[in-house]
Amino acid sequence: MEIGVLSAVMAGICLSAAAGLRVFIPILALGLAGRFELLPLGEQFAWMTSEPFLVIVGVAALLEAGAYYVPLVDNMLDLLATPAALAGGTVIVSSLLPEMNPMAQWSAAALLGGGTAGIVQGSTVVARGLSTASSGGLANPLLSTGETGGSMLAVALALLVPVFFGVVVIIALGALVVWGLSWLAGSRSRGREGGLED
Repeated sequence: MEIGVLSAVMAGICLSAAAGLRVFIPILALGLAGRFELLPLGEQFAWMTSEPFLVIVGVAALLEAGAYYVPLVDNMLDLLATPAALAGGTVIVSSLLPEMNPMAQWSAAALLGGGTAGIVQGSTVVARGLSTASSGGLANPLLSTGETGGSMLAVALALLVPVFFGVVVIIALGALVVWGLSWLAGSRSRGREGGLED
């Protein structure tokens, strides 16, 4: 049974947040949800429900999750995962938006989906950098497990309670942005003070 437009769009935002943690897990979930008519994918995204696509993305999801346990590879993967998360979030939301002008559809999808995935992915890059610096990378596998588990949990909540979890995600994203901006402002202020002391 398909859900309403609001629930579908909120599910897209939730899945985009999951894509910021692991790119392929939510894309696989979206394809399966579309295949079993749990989410109303647009006609132009029917390819996401095909068996070849689901198999390829399933393998990619396993490889991605496993690669984050390899030292140094996890940090290098962040360089690739950031643009992939932005693209994945954009496609996820676009596939769930109602039919509209293509320019408006992709612009809204980039803002809602790409923006959401980008903010979450950016926070994981910072967290992994801090983990690597503070523990020499020893704590990174624990962080990777949390990210994979968090992505799977976000997928489940996106399908079960999309509107409620969507509101939670939006509030959390707002808090992350505010924290990030205040942290940057504090860093610049400390930098200027250090320059004056020199």
